[in-house]
Amino acid sequence: MRVRTWPIVGVVFAVLWVFVVGQSLTPSSLVGGFLAGLIVGLPVAYVFRRLYGKYLDLGRGVRVLPYAGLYLGAFTWELLRANVDVAYRVLSPGMPIEPEVILVPLRVESDVAITVIANSITITPGTVTLDYDDETNSLYVHGVNGQDPDAIAEPIRTWEDYALELFDEDASPSDPPPEIVVSGGERDRTPDGQGGGDDDD
Repeated sequence: MRVRTWPIVGVVFAVLWVFVVGQSLTPSSLVGGFLAGLIVGLPVAYVFRRLYGKYLDLGRGVRVLPYAGLYLGAFTWELLRANVDVAYRVLSPGMPIEPEVILVPLRVESDVAITVIANSITITPGTVTLDYDDETNSLYVHGVNGQDPDAIAEPIRTWEDYALELFDEDASPSDPPPEIVVSGGERDRTPDGQGGGDDDD
């Protein structure tokens, strides 16, 4: 079923209003906050209605809800894991930080999907999106754990699998992701950084 988008956006704004204002958790307070959010949100959504599509397919919206939940769950898990990892690196005496920049080619192509993934990377501690290359549809990603560039790309690929379904992209999660490019090229990744070969001296 197709409905106009701006009223739905207005309702979303009203829900966000309840969270932002910080209503007390009583039914009357929540309903009052939601109604106040509608009074503010619906006119704002109407004024800015040209910024999003005119119609919204509610049926498709319901179908992609599981992928939205999976994306949120995967992102939350990575957020928690990355916080612990960065805290460990900061508190370790040797500060085991070896930064690296990698180029991550994407399968998603829509602006909204690319933006969601880029922001997810930046919000996650230990990684930040530096730039987007339009010609190659790739993100430049800086990570603190440069010894294992594939570990930087792994959660990004997981988010992208869900984003492909969530944003109705042309590619499929079953399509193999393009190879990442490490800015520093191939280098020795042994713990002591002295090389992996035998020393004849």
